[in-house]
Amino acid sequence: MTEINKRILTSTFLFMVIFIAFYNKIILFICLIFCIFQVFFELFNILKKIIKKKNQLFIYLQFVLFFLLYLFINIWIILSKNIIEDKIYLVFIICICISTDIGGLLFGRIFKGKKLTKISPNKTYSGVYGSYILSLILGYIFFKNFFNLDILLIYILIISTISQFGDLFISLLKRKANLKDTSNILPGHGGLLDRFDGMIFAIPIGIIISKFL
Repeated sequence: MTEINKRILTSTFLFMVIFIAFYNKIILFICLIFCIFQVFFELFNILKKIIKKKNQLFIYLQFVLFFLLYLFINIWIILSKNIIEDKIYLVFIICICISTDIGGLLFGRIFKGKKLTKISPNKTYSGVYGSYILSLILGYIFFKNFFNLDILLIYILIISTISQFGDLFISLLKRKANLKDTSNILPGHGGLLDRFDGMIFAIPIGIIISKFL
C-alpha cells in the first residue's frame, strides 16, 4: 500500500471517529483523553531529546500539560453542552485547519517552487498560498451563512495562519530532535502531533477570538 493510500485510509478513519464523537459523549471523552495522553507522550519524547537538563524539561512539560488540559476542557465544554453557536465555531476552526493542511499539500506538490524555510524542506511558498486559497474557498462555501463576510474572511486568515505556524513550530522541534515523525501511531501520517499540530494551537486561540465576534 502506498503512502498516499495509507494517508487517505487513516484520514477517513479519523473523520469517522471525530464525527461519531460529536454525537456520543462517552466516545468523545475517550477520544479526548487518548489524544491528550498521546500528544503529551509525543511532545515528551521530542523535548527530552532537545532539553538535557531535567529541571528545565520538567518546567516545559508542566507548561505542555497545562496547555493540553486547557484545550481538553474547552473542547469538552463546547461539545458536551447543547450550544449550537459554540459548536459551529469549533467545527469552523477544525475545517479551516484541515483545508489549510490539504491546500498546502496539494499546491506544494503540484506547483512546487521556492522553499519556504529550512525548518521544513517540504514547505513551499506555493503551499502557503494554497493553504490560504483552499481555506478561504471552503470556509466561504460552508460558513458564509454563519458570519458576516468581512469577519469570515479575517477569521479564516487568522486561523489558517495560526495553523501554519503551529505546523512549522512542531517541524522545528522535530528538526532539533532529529525526528521525521512524532510517532508511528497513524499509518501514512506519523503521530497524532504530526496530524494535529496546527489544530492544537488554532483551536484554543480560535475559541478565544470567537468570544469577541
